[in-house]
This record gives sequence, C-alpha cells and structure tokens, in this order.
Amino acid sequence: MATLHLFDLDGTLLYGSAAPVEISRQLGLVEEVAELERDFAAGRIGPPEFAVRVRALWADLTEAHVTAAFEGAPWLAGIREVWAGIRASGDYAAVISLSPGFFVERLLGWGAHAAHGSRFPAVPFRGPVDPSGILSAAAKVTIAEELCARFGVSRADCVAYGDSMSDAELFGAVPVSVAVNADHHVSGLASCAYDGRDLREAYELVRNLR
Repeated sequence: MATLHLFDLDGTLLYGSAAPVEISRQLGLVEEVAELERDFAAGRIGPPEFAVRVRALWADLTEAHVTAAFEGAPWLAGIREVWAGIRASGDYAAVISLSPGFFVERLLGWGAHAAHGSRFPAVPFRGPVDPSGILSAAAKVTIAEELCARFGVSRADCVAYGDSMSDAELFGAVPVSVAVNADHHVSGLASCAYDGRDLREAYELVRNLR
C-alpha cells in the first residue's frame, strides 16, 4: 500500500517562520503581523479572526509581493528532493496549512501531489475573507481523510510532519508523525523528532521507522 505524507507549512517546511510573516515582510509589516501571531498563539483569536485581520493588514498586497515572499522564505533544504523520492516510490506528498492557499498552492510546482490552505480572495484583494474557507486544526484531519480517499489509502498509511498546536489533532489521527523543529504541543505526541534545516534528514527518520 502507498504511503501518504502530510506536511505542515509554517514552522515545518519553513524554518522558524510562517507564510503570513514572510508576506508581511514584503509589505514592511513584520511588527504588525507579529502581534497577530502572538494573539493567535495565545488563543485570544482563532483562525477566522486572524484571517480577517491579516487580510486588512495586506490591503496593498500584489502578486509580486507574494512571489518575493515565497522565493525569499527560509525553506528547509531538500524539499523538492524528498518529494521527488516520494513520487518515485509510488507514494504521495501533500501540504495542509492554515496559511493562505495562494501561498501554499505554489508548492505544487515543487512536486507536491496536493496543497491545501485557507481560502482567501484572489490577489490583489477585491473582496472580504469568507470565514467558512479558513482552515483549522480539525480541518487538517478532514482534508487528510479526503486525500486518503483521493489516493486510495487509509489513515493507517499516513505520515504527518508538523511543529505546533495546529498539528496536534492530525498527529493523533495517524500512526506515524514527525515533530519537525517542534514545540511542546506536539513533541510528546510524535513518533520521532527532528531538529534541523534539511527535510531529507527528517524523511530518513520515517524511512527507518517504516
């Protein structure tokens, strides 16, 4: 049976950063988004409110900003190589992130079979955020189930890679998980842990487990 590898984005594929931070950096709004990130981490706001507030923060966002944010982000080394190896093995790689889909979906060009993020208006923004399109920790599990059906695998055939509280439910739903540069919310839940800047090394831990 094939294996479905499920990757978080912020803090996992991105080392020490997140898509909203990298996008805001292009607009000179790092301090402003840091305040929103602190409110989110402390539970003072949830994903829908975060999305509404960050959309307002990004009123002047253009595709050029998004491209610069994506290309300049602190990605782990070896992402393309890992996904190429997964494809060559007949397995599947997918990204599920609470970050905006217009950023997450760019990873399809790197070899991911699927990439899911929160649904924002098209850039440049002309309309408001629809809260129903904003993902949550629970939505990650729902999307994982949909991907299992799409690729003909079961939860028992899944591996999750994540770093924080938004990955905890998914870690609890699959048999193998990797805490990548993780905090205390998932480090105790994971099958194994990796600290470093090369996804190939984290992937090797999984290969040794299976």
